[in-house]
Amino acid sequence: MISGRKCTVLLITLIAIAMDSCAPKLALREASAHVPDTYFDKGDTVNSANTGWRVYFADSTLIGLIDTALQNNQELNIVLQEIEILRNEVQARKGEYLPSVGIGAGAGLDKAGRYTRLGALEADNEIKPGKEFPEPLGDYMVGAFASWEVDIWRKLRNAKKSSFSRYLAGIEGRNFLITNLIAEIASSYYELLALDNQLEIVERNIAIQSDVLEIVRLQKQSARVTELAVRRFEAQVLNTKSLQYNILQQIIETENRLNFLVGRYPQYIERDSDVFSVLTPDSISEGVPSQLLENRPDVRQAELELIAARLDINVAKARFYPSLGISAGLGFQAFNPQFLLETPESMLYYLGGDLVSPLINRKAIKAAYYNADAKQIQAVINYEQTILNACIEVANQLANIDNLQNSYELKEQQVEALTESIEISNNLFRSARADYMEVLLTQREALEARFELIETKMLQMQARVNVYRALGGGWNE
Repeated sequence: MISGRKCTVLLITLIAIAMDSCAPKLALREASAHVPDTYFDKGDTVNSANTGWRVYFADSTLIGLIDTALQNNQELNIVLQEIEILRNEVQARKGEYLPSVGIGAGAGLDKAGRYTRLGALEADNEIKPGKEFPEPLGDYMVGAFASWEVDIWRKLRNAKKSSFSRYLAGIEGRNFLITNLIAEIASSYYELLALDNQLEIVERNIAIQSDVLEIVRLQKQSARVTELAVRRFEAQVLNTKSLQYNILQQIIETENRLNFLVGRYPQYIERDSDVFSVLTPDSISEGVPSQLLENRPDVRQAELELIAARLDINVAKARFYPSLGISAGLGFQAFNPQFLLETPESMLYYLGGDLVSPLINRKAIKAAYYNADAKQIQAVINYEQTILNACIEVANQLANIDNLQNSYELKEQQVEALTESIEISNNLFRSARADYMEVLLTQREALEARFELIETKMLQMQARVNVYRALGGGWNE
């Protein structure tokens, strides 16, 4: 037995060792959440990110695709299971700082050998018949046992808080995935509508060019043009037909990209392609950059990861200090089952505590501590980088919207001019006042201009989608 005075001396010694082995001082790096006051010297607190995606994308077909994707998208469902894992981790950490209580029972037999110390002692003692130890000696036990690490330095509680922060970060990661998923579906949908309209233009051009080809053939019969003109017009028609099949392949691939995002096998997507011609990119309210800290899920995710990293430092620091453990047990034990529940003879109980401080493995603890600090610095940099990236994405898309609008207006004028040129060149060709090459070149330029006009409108709609995503809209429906 250890006397009370010796226990006191031992406790003081352990505390002295613990204080001597305190954690090294670290200069923690603070994160900067500074952002500009406005975008391009203009700003308003009204923010399009606060608009629900059902209102922002006022298209029933697109809304239906997004609804299906939010239920069936495989990547999103995988992330949901990752969140479930993180939530279970929180429960596991919570259980670590609560007492552990268990119920146990056991049975066994023990027979000492004659030529062992215990066997020789039993044989040498003269014990009256009926009073000697049973041979073999039974051992039966049943009881409850508990152990508890007293969380003096909040090591276990900080570990639980860190897990909870990562759980919340996982939820923000899911929200960020939802934002990107909605944006990708919308962008692919507008691309599909644009391809449909390009296909329609190609089909109309094939019909027009085929009519012109017939006229050229008739003119060749009347010796007004040569075989070269006929062949050049034929080549033009064949080239346009070839373009038709290229667009058909792009339509199939875009449809299947959408089918993959909504979690279903290849199938035709019902849609009204005529709505594309009346689509107009509405004005965007970008708000102010500071709103990104609340609206962007990836920014909030990085912030929560930073909180978890700082808590991990506290957990690693607490390992330098002594840990206090308490254990207790209460039950019954006897060599014969019939005596097992007789009290107080068969009753057993114990209560003990231990105070342990690290002494030999300080290098391993320091390494874990420094690693926690390095990860905290990484989290700070990641947080600042995420904010910077968010601001740049918004600025890029706002500029893109303005430039595309200017480009679209010029493309409209170009298409109008070339459309008039087609009619003029055809009339001049019929009256032999224009060369066939002028007709071919005008048709080709007009087709390319119409294609570019549709593509510019598609880019406008996609820019509208991208700025909505960059502002952090979509997840908060």
